[in-house]
Amino acid sequence: MKRIAVTSRSFSRHPVLRAELQAIHADVTFNDAGASLAGPSLIDFLRGHDRAITALERLDDAVFTALPELRVISKYGVGLDMLDLEAMVLHQVQLGWTGGVNKRSVSELVISNAIALFRHVPKANREVLDGTWRQHMGNHLSEKTVGIIGCGHVGKDLAALLGAFGCKVLANDIVDYADFYAANGIEAVTLEDLLKRSDVVTIHTPLDASTENILNAERLALMQSHALFINAARGGLADEAALKSMLKDGRLAGAAFDVFASEPPEDLELIGLPNVLTTPHIGGSAEEAILNMGRAAIRGLEDHRLPDKNWPG
Repeated sequence: MKRIAVTSRSFSRHPVLRAELQAIHADVTFNDAGASLAGPSLIDFLRGHDRAITALERLDDAVFTALPELRVISKYGVGLDMLDLEAMVLHQVQLGWTGGVNKRSVSELVISNAIALFRHVPKANREVLDGTWRQHMGNHLSEKTVGIIGCGHVGKDLAALLGAFGCKVLANDIVDYADFYAANGIEAVTLEDLLKRSDVVTIHTPLDASTENILNAERLALMQSHALFINAARGGLADEAALKSMLKDGRLAGAAFDVFASEPPEDLELIGLPNVLTTPHIGGSAEEAILNMGRAAIRGLEDHRLPDKNWPG
């Protein structure tokens, strides 16, 4: 009999996902305590189980070494930066993963962020709460140039939605999606060209050794002063200190952060700026996305393979 551990707190408290998983697997341990599992507590929770559904818990070589009985990890969500894929191969632990299961949730958040920043919603909201009634003149998202860094599942979905706003879409990716670009009127450009030309820059790459701090201070300085920056992917992709300096000095009009290098964010000055919109990593937190991610994770307990150097391509 398979023994399943569910480390994810949101999966564990979701009645539909719990019922669907238990309809397939009789022996399931849920994180009913709502504990934040890491290191020894994570190992203790997983001990004795051969398969697990995990989310934001970090699984590294030490975890796999301590748990030789653990044979399958099924990912609840799409980010793989919390998993040591090389260690999984070393310990022959297989991975169940489905890309794009929360793409609409993320792309809708990005559009809402762009509109909110263009219309000065964060600043206006704070002023109303403080007793000031002052109208702010903003701008449309419509007809703007939007640069998408990383045109995978979320990037493609976002590009399609932006078409309804008549936006000019620029894209930068290590993969050449020539057919998709041609079919949707998207211009493939270098990263530097995208930063120079875009009214909105939004990043949707994984976080790994090749993308960490990909938007460093030098590259961010290429952005136009009226432009907006949005990160609903992973913290660590952009230099937050450089962005704060640009936002304070008027070298960048606004920014939205759903993710940070350290969560919760430690730089209270950054998140307190009037031209910053902050959310607590809710990109995938739509009910529809939760169901998609949970059901994909359930399937991944049976549909899995060893990760390799091309994962998740």
